[in-house]
Amino acid sequence: MKRITRLPFTAAMALAAFAVSALQAGDYDKNPKSVIETSEEDPWAKAIRPVTNPTLFDLAVPRTQLHGIFISNSMPGLVDIAGGGQVPVGGDYQVYALQFEYALTDRLSLNATKDGYIVFDPAATLTDTEGFANVALGPKYAWLLKPEKGLASNIQLLYEIPMGNRDTWQGEGDGVFIPSVSTLKMAGRFQFANQFGFKLPVDGGAESTMFYTSAHVSYELCDWIRPLAEISWFRVMDPGDGAQRFNSQIGGALPGLIAFEGGDLVNWGASNATLNRDFVSGALGFRVTPPGKPYDFGVAWEVPLTAEQSGLMESRLTLDMVLKF
Repeated sequence: MKRITRLPFTAAMALAAFAVSALQAGDYDKNPKSVIETSEEDPWAKAIRPVTNPTLFDLAVPRTQLHGIFISNSMPGLVDIAGGGQVPVGGDYQVYALQFEYALTDRLSLNATKDGYIVFDPAATLTDTEGFANVALGPKYAWLLKPEKGLASNIQLLYEIPMGNRDTWQGEGDGVFIPSVSTLKMAGRFQFANQFGFKLPVDGGAESTMFYTSAHVSYELCDWIRPLAEISWFRVMDPGDGAQRFNSQIGGALPGLIAFEGGDLVNWGASNATLNRDFVSGALGFRVTPPGKPYDFGVAWEVPLTAEQSGLMESRLTLDMVLKF
């Protein structure tokens, strides 16, 4: 099987270089302008939210907003299992979600990034099911705001509550802490954004420990449309124990059988995830931003850049709407 081995490390170096150069662009501003207004005086009015990896990749600037999301994810016809074999899966799943962020001050917000409903429809081996996702929320603090340089950065700490439906790969373990750092740089008509963080389960056996990072670049083609490109990388740092769980799916055997982890939405605690530690995806799309309106729309088409058999994604369509208050 062909696998990309150098791409994740090259992507990580590029993302790290961008973050360092951005943070060196200016000093801490103790008296920034408000960043939660939606008037023309808002220095971040043209900053747009990334589209892909929506439960983990966020904008560095705090806002009060609702974020509606629809994901349609086609799964590979065959996926890797331990021992070098493959099993058929195919089919697809859909996610319907509504995120919420509330700005407590111009620097601090409460962010609910993961929730929603999952409809799982595989073609083979696994069972059709549907149910609610886990819920993740926590504070986001913009420690750096330099609107005159178009530069912002924040730190965020989320806690994912294991309250979802086990039939859709949720609800196991004792929760996951997700610390992250995000950076935003506006440069003329260009926007650059990066976020990196860790998924640190309270029970390291029930769920795998992972590193993730995502990057975004967009260009203001005109007042209302911004083409964009995004890339995401997930790396398994410490696999789970592979114990029996999610019993409605092949008798709970999947965590000990599958040879990779689930990426952004799913964490099986797969003991053989070290066979395919890295999953990388790339996306192209655009965001429509009607001038003077408090809402915008995004669309992105995403495909794996590593071997598709070592992940749940054959292709993915993400649609969203952001409503700012």
